[in-house]
Amino acid sequence: MTRPITAGVDGSEESLAALDWAGREAVRRGLPLRVVHVWRYADSLATADRDTQHAWVSHAVADAVRSVSERHPGLAVSTDVREGAAAAELAEAAAQAEMLVLGSHGHGAVVGFLMGSVGQQVIAETTRPVVLVRAGDRPAAEAGGRDVLVGQHGGPDDSAEVLRFAFETAAARGATVRVVRAWTLPPVFAYSPGSLKLLDDAGGLEPFEKKALAKAVQPWRERFPDVPVTEHVEMGSAGQVLLATAGSAQLLVVGRRARRAAVGPRIGSVAHGVLHHAACPVAVVPHA
Repeated sequence: MTRPITAGVDGSEESLAALDWAGREAVRRGLPLRVVHVWRYADSLATADRDTQHAWVSHAVADAVRSVSERHPGLAVSTDVREGAAAAELAEAAAQAEMLVLGSHGHGAVVGFLMGSVGQQVIAETTRPVVLVRAGDRPAAEAGGRDVLVGQHGGPDDSAEVLRFAFETAAARGATVRVVRAWTLPPVFAYSPGSLKLLDDAGGLEPFEKKALAKAVQPWRERFPDVPVTEHVEMGSAGQVLLATAGSAQLLVVGRRARRAAVGPRIGSVAHGVLHHAACPVAVVPHA
């Protein structure tokens, strides 16, 4: 089954930048592009019935699609105009996609019909990667020399899906993957005799972290032998280390484990932090 790259649009400048990003990525990966807009009938517009409002929305989406099709003549593009709750409809669209691409203005918010908790709910609930793109994004940012930056933590299985996405993206772009592993000093009571022996065998905390990173990356080096890789280990919080090293990145890839709270789904602190502050597009990839 061929999954499309799906872009959510609402007419905002950010969502149009996301649509452009999605179009370029679809061409690189040889995938179709699907453009989704979610709307709700506004009964306050007494002079426009449901059919009229639907026609307005469809016309706006067609204009956006026309622009992408003109830039990429060979790209297969389809549209999907839905009426309903934005979070639920977008999560359903994402489930059928290779990835969902949305517009973001940073500061933790996703724009347009995704304002407030809706965008966070989509990111937290979907099982597919979600890419957030800001209005200032341009194709030149994907030029040679700018790498795909990805955060890694835990053992080889913990970040497998995140690394897969980063390597596939870099392979499609001819880019380098820069894998970052952040570490902090654990409290003394967290050490066990077994963990202390592992640290002794590795030669200390930093060498231990470097060996753990190399072990996690090795299968992806073998699977993508033509993708250049750099490995970076640094002491500090994961979010801060990623943001500090993201200045030359064309894409930042992070994982997320959603958790439920009394007020709804929440994404992890690292994903939330980089969505807040990263200047480049950010891909949030759910862990398996």
